[in-house]
Amino acid sequence: MPRRGHGHVCEPLPPLSPPCCSRRDTCSHHITCPGSSPAGADANLRFPDGNGLLQGRRWDERQRACALEQICGVFRVDLGQMRSLRLFFSDEACTSGQLVVASRESQYKVLHFHHGGLDKLSDVFQQWKYCAGTRLKDQVSDEKTCMQFSIRRPKLPSSETHPEESMYRRLDVSAWLRHLNGLGQVEEEYKLRKAIFFGGIDVSIRGEVWPFLLRYYSPESTSEEREALRLRKRKEYAEIQQKRLCMTPEEQRAFWRSVQFTVDKDVVRTDRSNQFFRGEGNPNVESMRRILLNYAVYNPDAGYSQGMSDLVAPILAEVLDESDTFWCFVGLMQNTIFVSSPRDEDMEKQLLYLRELLRLTHLRFYQHLVSLGEDGLQMLFCHRWLLLCFKREFPEAEALRIWEACWAHYQTDYFHLFVCVAIVVIYGDDVVEQQLAADQMLLHFGNLAMHMNGELVLRKARSLLYQFRLLPRIPCGLHDLCRLCGPGMWDSGYIPAVECTGHHPASQSCPYGGAAEVPSPTPPREGKKGPKTPREGFGFRR
Repeated sequence: MPRRGHGHVCEPLPPLSPPCCSRRDTCSHHITCPGSSPAGADANLRFPDGNGLLQGRRWDERQRACALEQICGVFRVDLGQMRSLRLFFSDEACTSGQLVVASRESQYKVLHFHHGGLDKLSDVFQQWKYCAGTRLKDQVSDEKTCMQFSIRRPKLPSSETHPEESMYRRLDVSAWLRHLNGLGQVEEEYKLRKAIFFGGIDVSIRGEVWPFLLRYYSPESTSEEREALRLRKRKEYAEIQQKRLCMTPEEQRAFWRSVQFTVDKDVVRTDRSNQFFRGEGNPNVESMRRILLNYAVYNPDAGYSQGMSDLVAPILAEVLDESDTFWCFVGLMQNTIFVSSPRDEDMEKQLLYLRELLRLTHLRFYQHLVSLGEDGLQMLFCHRWLLLCFKREFPEAEALRIWEACWAHYQTDYFHLFVCVAIVVIYGDDVVEQQLAADQMLLHFGNLAMHMNGELVLRKARSLLYQFRLLPRIPCGLHDLCRLCGPGMWDSGYIPAVECTGHHPASQSCPYGGAAEVPSPTPPREGKKGPKTPREGFGFRR
């Protein structure tokens, strides 16, 4: 049998017998198809034995299954009892990705494929889908067992991509130096932010560029001015730390209860798989701890919240210097909208914008949220996205690319919300098709964490931003979304009209100056019926 990737991938056996998949933590899995025998027996896969030869039928089926489960972590599912089956390809060559199987009880199994195999599996399941839609119908009593099946490839049609998507490469050393003049000042900052927005930053220069994105360094500052700033800030950082160390015993006890106890627990489990923080007694872990404790002293109103360590760790690993990292973190927490503080009013503001964007971009999903009432409109599934900046949703390399695109503040300060919408548009169809409840939505997106394609999400998010800028009018609920600290969202001089949505309790007029557009009634043409539903005011291409 041929072997690929990190485990074995069996070639397709006779029809309706899907191949095995491979993943890092188990050697094989077992998927069965319904209806292949009158008693509901499975059309089983045959697994290689220890010598690589197919095991014969000398074992009873149940005994063989138990043995496989004990030896190599096999699990089995009856596809007729599943609610959905999704294939997500992670690369454009369609050689790796995930198979996500969901039961009617919203139990998920995610199988990971590496270096081939998933493409063959998709062919087999296409055959199974055809069979399930014809010969197997009479053997499935419950309509819900008629599985939702789809294949998602990491490609977007040209109509769904930003027209400038492929024009920028990753910002490397030579490109970065071209943006600096002889004094070390950044020239044409807007073009630099645009390049970072589309192409990202090469790992080798992140430590130098990130302080500019995080407002530690001013683009107008010279190299000498930045060095002088670092010296001043280093002294100021030492004073903050000294203030913490000189607390009275009573202040120390209160600080330990409110801040230090939680920080000490969090830092020892943050990014420990990263070589920079790996190993016992790692001094970088202690540096991260000091940064967080000192920040709580510097900004006692914010203090420390769980998750802040997840934001500090990547900055420290790239910037390397403790003092510089502290001030970059200050900039991240104070000067960017990307990080939503744990305060309820800040989170609600983010969710308000996100609900309006979903109403524009994915009306069916928005209507499903409305149908769930307050539980649905709270959108608990995306709170972690906002609070931890997608760090728990994507592998680190992809998450940091998303960070850089958001920090670029190109055309909007709220690009992170377009990233949220892109995740929903690409991976949220199951929610609507299966009418998932709020807790099931949370489980659905939680199971996709670390298994989504970050580059695909970024491309879709950039496309959504582009389409948003083309709208002739925007709902008043998104009026403040267009307020920027830099060049405006509509930098060409075109400004869309603001249309009032009418959702202003105890207010006679729209506080944003929006006017409700009332279409004048037009008599239907003779011989044709008039429209049954009112015209949708907004809409994006899916």
